[in-house]
Amino acid sequence: MTDLPSVTDPDADLRTVLDRMADGFFAVDTDWRITYANERGAEILRGAMADDDATVEGAHLWEAIPEATDTEFYDRYHRAMRTQEPASFDAYYRPLDTWFDVRAFPSESGLSIHLRDITERRELERQRRRNLQAIQRLYAVSSDGDRSFEAKLEEIFELGCEYLDLPNGFLTRIEEGTQHIEASRATHSALERGESCPLEEAYCKRTVELDRLLTVVDAANEGWEGEPAYERFGLGTYIGGRVEIDAELYGTLCFADTDARGEPFSDLQKTFVELLTRWVSYELERERTRTQLQHERDRFEEFASVVSHDLRNPLNTAVGHLELLAEESGSERIDPIQRSLRRMETLIEDLLTLARDGVRVEELETVDLVETAHGAWSTAETADADLTVETDRLRIRADASRLRQLLENLFRNSVDHGGSDVAVRIGPLADANGFFVADDGPGIPEEDRDRAFETGYTTREEGTGFGLSIVEEIAAAHDWSVAIDEGAAGGARFEFTGVAFAGGDGA
Repeated sequence: MTDLPSVTDPDADLRTVLDRMADGFFAVDTDWRITYANERGAEILRGAMADDDATVEGAHLWEAIPEATDTEFYDRYHRAMRTQEPASFDAYYRPLDTWFDVRAFPSESGLSIHLRDITERRELERQRRRNLQAIQRLYAVSSDGDRSFEAKLEEIFELGCEYLDLPNGFLTRIEEGTQHIEASRATHSALERGESCPLEEAYCKRTVELDRLLTVVDAANEGWEGEPAYERFGLGTYIGGRVEIDAELYGTLCFADTDARGEPFSDLQKTFVELLTRWVSYELERERTRTQLQHERDRFEEFASVVSHDLRNPLNTAVGHLELLAEESGSERIDPIQRSLRRMETLIEDLLTLARDGVRVEELETVDLVETAHGAWSTAETADADLTVETDRLRIRADASRLRQLLENLFRNSVDHGGSDVAVRIGPLADANGFFVADDGPGIPEEDRDRAFETGYTTREEGTGFGLSIVEEIAAAHDWSVAIDEGAAGGARFEFTGVAFAGGDGA
């Protein structure tokens, strides 16, 4: 901006120019008496003066506007007059509820002051900050894996009510023509959790008929008077959208107030509510899927337990009779029978592992991968095979029991396919994103690697086909990814990525 001249008695031409300005301008002499004010400047000063009938020009600035003496305006004007240095600042003048961009230019004869109303600009900046903060909070809440859906929803209601400046937020479930309030943050008694009403008497009746948000800014002036919903709830303001699960209607997510709203909802506010409805839909879909999977797994576990129980009794009987037969006879047919019975025992154990523990990770803890590997090696029936751990210490976040099960299965897989003298290595990946387990056995053909984790896949006649399936299940339960590659010495190399390290450990 070009510096304005310091004037106390501008000539006619300069007055004309200043009066045409949209911004306020006024000048004071060294005694703080107003010597000139353009039309906008006089309007601002007159609005701030204690005496509504006072004349602007000739008035003493601080006597005419005593409320300004304890403000930044007073301090900055006096400093500019004292130092004879221009001042430039933004300040809020509470009596006028206005933000000003202020430029003050001193001279030997007084001070010339330029005032620009920037209230609208500051409000836009404030709104942008609110929008950004709301989106940031929404992301933080929705991505918090440690909180339950109910806890997240409670904070989402708080955030939505604050951001939209509405006192009521609620989630409905619509079933058989009835609206049920499933969760809410409400001051309206009819919108509290557990309340219900016929859908015909609810605002949500219109919401579910739309493929977009329903917004009501002033219900009384938008044709809602006489509607059953208005008669029952008396809401003057409403914004809500459909909540769906697998493309089927579940209910609505809404925010409302009994008072009418002074202005329409902004595009960003409507986008915010749309994001909330999609997030709730996603969470409900995920909860339903999780419940269904748990139900299926419980049924599978029950089935596996029954089957294993029914199999173990005749299996134990067969083993007992075979032991007696082996003592009485040296028949060469005894060894194949023993191998078959051992395979049945292994099948039963693997079936139970899949059913009960494959994807169950109760709580993560800091686990030393090196110690766990040595422990798993000692119990995995590794015969004369050799284990090399390529690090002294590697601490990761895992379920210790499930991690040991994973390593035991991998070690047993290496021995089963590579022979009793196979060499196995374990260590961190070069990019510090996980760890590997590799052997120098025959490896897994590239064309078979995609289905190696499928239940039932095996290349050995005696194999159960469960071992690597259990490995993938346990990895998935930790949110790890597992891939098969060829090892440096041939053989198979299993790489686990997405692993969280503890205490600064890594490659």
